[in-house]
Amino acid sequence: MVSDCPSTSDHKEVTVVANSSSSSQTESKPVDQLTVLEETKNDSTKNDASAGDDSNEYSKIRRCIVQNDGEEENLVRLIGLKNLFSKQLPKMPKDYIVRLVFDRRHKSLAILSDDPKVQGTDDEIIGGICYRAYPDMKFAEIAFCAVSQAQQVKGYGTKLMNLLKMHAVTEGVEYFITYADNYATGYFKKQGFSRTIAMPKSRFHGLIKDYDGGTLMECYVHPSIDYTRIPEMLKAQREFILDRIRTISKSDKVIYPPLPKGWTPPIRPGLSSRGNDLACRAMSIPGIEEAGWTMSDLLASTASAKDSDRQRNHLKSEMLNIVRKVEEQHFSWPFRAPVDTNEVKDYLEVVTEPIDLSTMDKRIRKGGWYKSKKQLHSDMLLMINNCKIYNDESSPYYECATNLEKYLKVVFPDIS
Repeated sequence: MVSDCPSTSDHKEVTVVANSSSSSQTESKPVDQLTVLEETKNDSTKNDASAGDDSNEYSKIRRCIVQNDGEEENLVRLIGLKNLFSKQLPKMPKDYIVRLVFDRRHKSLAILSDDPKVQGTDDEIIGGICYRAYPDMKFAEIAFCAVSQAQQVKGYGTKLMNLLKMHAVTEGVEYFITYADNYATGYFKKQGFSRTIAMPKSRFHGLIKDYDGGTLMECYVHPSIDYTRIPEMLKAQREFILDRIRTISKSDKVIYPPLPKGWTPPIRPGLSSRGNDLACRAMSIPGIEEAGWTMSDLLASTASAKDSDRQRNHLKSEMLNIVRKVEEQHFSWPFRAPVDTNEVKDYLEVVTEPIDLSTMDKRIRKGGWYKSKKQLHSDMLLMINNCKIYNDESSPYYECATNLEKYLKVVFPDIS
């Protein structure tokens, strides 16, 4: 996965990128290159990667945890990871990549090539994730994530993240947190990351820095889930549900006789429209009502109902796109999440109708709140006005509100 956003001064370009504090930590020695990542809760999972369970594709992947412990083999791999990140993140300052990759408080999960010709060289590294764990706070911050250009679109991005989650449990990590740029948020969403931060802010506040242009995202790592077997788990769940349906379903047990020639459905008074007439005809067919269908179900499938649904979905899509475009702007960072009233204790005394972009996004997805783009525009203006009321004109928050107000003319061209 590659990110290609402009970097901030001495900070990160976010494919993800992380910043580390100066506190020292004791790190464990990396596992051998051919061993599966250790799972401390179940010794049966400690299998050789070359002789693992053939039914699990992850068992065939060579991988290792690498850190700067002074061992020659690990130093060679760290150089390979550094070169990979530098190549795949061209706008990231190379000295910044070197500093984090070789920092003794950071570790990297690397996927290795099976080709014996490239073993011990830079080309041995197929992909990698560099991260720093904070054991006392039970979270880890992802710094870099990249896959070699020649190995992309093969699922290695997902495999990297799943393997990292499995290993994170052994280090007591409950959450992954990272800043993602606009090109990386889609990838992280697919890997289970969310913009909603459930982890208490006190756990990571002061350990990581805030960065303009990046979206803070979080992923909870469940200690009981085998992330390398998620497709199999979903398949088993689906089969279980279908099996339960088969036990109570009568669709394959009851056979109704064919409709007689010239059959006409009974006329139901008060239902004279074409859509209603079609629904009545369908409901009159033996077995339809017994199968659980209702008039409202059938009416919802008529052309007029479908047209109405299409219009609602189109409006929903347009409004979600507007919110996304606003969130992508560098001046939108104060508006992406609700104001923390635990920190800003007098906020609700000044602002009586708090609103933010994440709340708008939830309202749009839930449906029924916004009947038109004009209503969304009104909430945007309310959000801007709240910011201007609470903050001084010389503050960066007020400046962001002014810039956002100008930008609304771009995303709402039809609304003055």
